[in-house]
Amino acid sequence: MQVILLERVEKLGRIGDVVTVKDGFARNFLLPNKKALRANDANRRVFEANRERIEAENATRRTDAEGEAKTLEGVSVTLIRQASNVGQLYGSVAVRDLVDALVADGHKVNKSQVVLDKPIKSIGLHEVRVALHPEVSVTVKVNVARSPEEADMQSQGVDVMSAMFEKEESGFTEDRDPNLEAGEIAREPNETEEEA
Repeated sequence: MQVILLERVEKLGRIGDVVTVKDGFARNFLLPNKKALRANDANRRVFEANRERIEAENATRRTDAEGEAKTLEGVSVTLIRQASNVGQLYGSVAVRDLVDALVADGHKVNKSQVVLDKPIKSIGLHEVRVALHPEVSVTVKVNVARSPEEADMQSQGVDVMSAMFEKEESGFTEDRDPNLEAGEIAREPNETEEEA
């Protein structure tokens, strides 16, 4: 199906471009969200008559988005989640969690603006893109940790997982007597069998 784009659509085209898309994409996304019109003669005339107004509206939306992008630049969000000893989360961090955290910080963001390519399933620092407008996007840092102390360490650049495994390797180790049989208890050198 051929459509006339009413706004810039990523990986598709700019305002006024006539593009061919799959029927389902046009019927289920572009047309209901008023991002495009069917490309027929009547709609082409309507678009050309209203082109200046459509471009002006897009420019004002882009200006508003650029203003919001300045407030989002360099923003870091900390999320505390339960995770295993190897850093895998019990569950995952979804778009809704990120939107809730950003709104709690006082930013105007909705679910459709957060671009999460794949769910976050491990602790650490992650970068998430927020598309405030088809032409304006900003990157937000997401710090996923098991505790506030761990989040502080990660924000300072410490790799918590490698630091944790280094501690375990240098921890307490017990010397084992190679002459003992399986299940036999080691005794102190001055201890006799009668005392035990």
